[in-house]
Amino acid sequence: MPDSSATHEPQAPDPHLPAPAGAAAAGPAPSSPVGADRPAGAVKGSWWVFLVLATAAGIVAAIIAAGFLSESLALLGIPDPGPWTTAGLPFVRGAAVMTTCVAIGSFLLSSFLVSPRVRPESAAESQDFARRAAAAVERLRARTAPGDALEDDEEADEDAQSLAWKYRPGMDPLVIDLKQARLGVDGYLASRTGAWAALVTAVLAVLLVPMYLSDVSGETLATAMQASNWSVALGQVSTSLAFVWVAIIAAVTGVGALLSSRWIMQPVWLLLSLFMFVPLGLEGHSATGGDHDYGTNSYLWHLLFVGLWIGGLLALLAHGRRKGAQMTLAVRRYSMLAFVSAAGMAISGLINAAIRLRFSEWLTTGYGRLILAKAIAVVVLALVGLAHRTRTIPQLERAPQLFRRLAAVELLLMAATVGVAVALGRTPPPPPRVADINTMDIQLGYKLFVAPTWTNVWTMWRFDIVFGTLAILLTWAYLWGVFRVRRDGGSWPWWRTAWFLGGNIMLLVTMCSGIGLYMPALFSMHMVGHMILSMGVPVFWVLGGPITLWRQALRPGAPGEPGPRAWLGVLVDNPVTRFLTHPAVNTIQFLVAFYGLYLDSIYSVAVSEHAGHLGMNVMFLLSGTIYFWELIGVDPAPRRTDPKIKLLWLSFSLPIHMFFGVTLMMLQTVLAYDFYSTLGLPWQPDLLQDQLVGGGVAWASGQFPLLIVYIAIVRQWWTDDNRQMKAYDRHADATDDEEMAAYNEMLAAMNAGRNPETEFFAGEATTQPPHTP
Repeated sequence: MPDSSATHEPQAPDPHLPAPAGAAAAGPAPSSPVGADRPAGAVKGSWWVFLVLATAAGIVAAIIAAGFLSESLALLGIPDPGPWTTAGLPFVRGAAVMTTCVAIGSFLLSSFLVSPRVRPESAAESQDFARRAAAAVERLRARTAPGDALEDDEEADEDAQSLAWKYRPGMDPLVIDLKQARLGVDGYLASRTGAWAALVTAVLAVLLVPMYLSDVSGETLATAMQASNWSVALGQVSTSLAFVWVAIIAAVTGVGALLSSRWIMQPVWLLLSLFMFVPLGLEGHSATGGDHDYGTNSYLWHLLFVGLWIGGLLALLAHGRRKGAQMTLAVRRYSMLAFVSAAGMAISGLINAAIRLRFSEWLTTGYGRLILAKAIAVVVLALVGLAHRTRTIPQLERAPQLFRRLAAVELLLMAATVGVAVALGRTPPPPPRVADINTMDIQLGYKLFVAPTWTNVWTMWRFDIVFGTLAILLTWAYLWGVFRVRRDGGSWPWWRTAWFLGGNIMLLVTMCSGIGLYMPALFSMHMVGHMILSMGVPVFWVLGGPITLWRQALRPGAPGEPGPRAWLGVLVDNPVTRFLTHPAVNTIQFLVAFYGLYLDSIYSVAVSEHAGHLGMNVMFLLSGTIYFWELIGVDPAPRRTDPKIKLLWLSFSLPIHMFFGVTLMMLQTVLAYDFYSTLGLPWQPDLLQDQLVGGGVAWASGQFPLLIVYIAIVRQWWTDDNRQMKAYDRHADATDDEEMAAYNEMLAAMNAGRNPETEFFAGEATTQPPHTP
């Protein structure tokens, strides 16, 4: 794998590489000297370190998988496909996991662990901006009416909404700098390393497509690689299809990262590199059988934490080997992330294991022994992490080699753990604890025994690992923000806290109660959940003002070191959010997300897969949040839209919502009939009648929230006009009504037959006698 962590002298300057600190350059104000303390001459490359670790993971996976080979072949009833598959497949997959981690960690470093090239003075300007914003808010709260302010207060007639717009995140000098910033030397090298790692992952993923066909069919790898067999692999082998998606995502990530050198794109590549794990989380042991909703969701969290923990440490080791700048800052930022990732990885792993194993099977089965070995390795890694926090990090400034040496040992152990995990995926699990698995278990992950009623939807509970966890984390983050603001002497309205926490409670109850349980099984309950996720939870969230709260709670970073406050500002004010919050675009995206999904060809595919349910629910939340943020959000959107324009677009959408509900009620065919009819629900519901109920839910509940929003926007319109009128009155009083006097003089001139354009506005009152021929 080509390595971008090494540079050699001399070399021609790369036009895309940020100029070294101190170099003369035309253009904007000078940037912070990230990388200025880099020693001259060649620095150590890390490509061989990545190669060793990827090889180690592959070898461990291949050796362990070979030990269970005969058992696996006997259970599957297939012939041995040969060593190129039996040993090569776990080796290549283990290496692919490690290269994915390299990509994740490298983009994590270029995004958040080291700083891009921003002006050092922008931090002080950002602090001054925050102070002026806080002072303006306090002045607003201190007066009972706009006229109570001092006469020379330029913000005397501002209301909360206009002040929020004036001090929106996009006006923060540090946010402005960060959106335009180019990568520093270390960020650039890390980004290039991540790009090449992603491209290597793409190649390995393509190689794994025929390998998995060979593995499940018993054919040799040479036979499986023939072009005629690729369609079989993609159509019949789910793991092969998953790796096709991995290859596509990895290729897009790698090529895109090679073509960009600005900081604002680095979080995008980080997000895409994390998505390289998602197709793998949706297949395998965790995605099949009973409780597969728990298995899949916990495995997705598990892979996320694995990528951040291992990838971050890989990137730090490479950064330290090339003697990169801001090492202390990078380690400090990674340290807390590593702690959270280790804890999350352990918890999600235990949940996943508990689904598959009885406690007694941890020692009596090969699958259980591998899980136990992995658990022990995670405990050892946690102890090594503790040694980092207590020994190497405090000595990082004077003895950085201690951190690098211990990190190298830790990464070897991590690579071995990855190998164990890959082998675990090829080891037959013990028989399921519950033998009577039916279609509901296979499709939903659990059984439903009775029809939903007004009461039992509130008495049936099953915690949703994705959305329930999201609600808890958002609640913690919001309350932390309130605590920080009040600890620093500020204040935060209790009603905003009530709004936001109400939205989280609504999300938690919806997804963890009987509503969430019945959503995948009945169209009517799916529509109830859809309405709550797209029109209920988002309204509560945007009225809670979380962005404003967190920006008040977070402090600007040190000079040249943008931190979470600036990152949050870029998140909510960037070209993408500006595009999405245009009234026309925002209305269209909400309507398409709301109704385009229910084309039968799309809905049938989405509702029949666990990934489809996850994707739909995420889309409902995101689409609704963006839509209502632009319409009624407390946090200022990137563009300010006149309330009259908002009302126009909202009026355009209201009849479409009504038409959709009526259309559903009039349909004579059942959407996704093949899926719903094969669930085998014990009470045998009338699917067409259930769809009619779902259409009624969409018609009734879709209108009510939008009417409330309509009233809120009318109130915005009235408030805006009232504020402008008060501002005009104050200006008239301060200038002795000069504008009105000038207007009256203009009318008098027009009445006298004079031309005000040539006489009045020029300040000349002369009159010319009429021309006599």
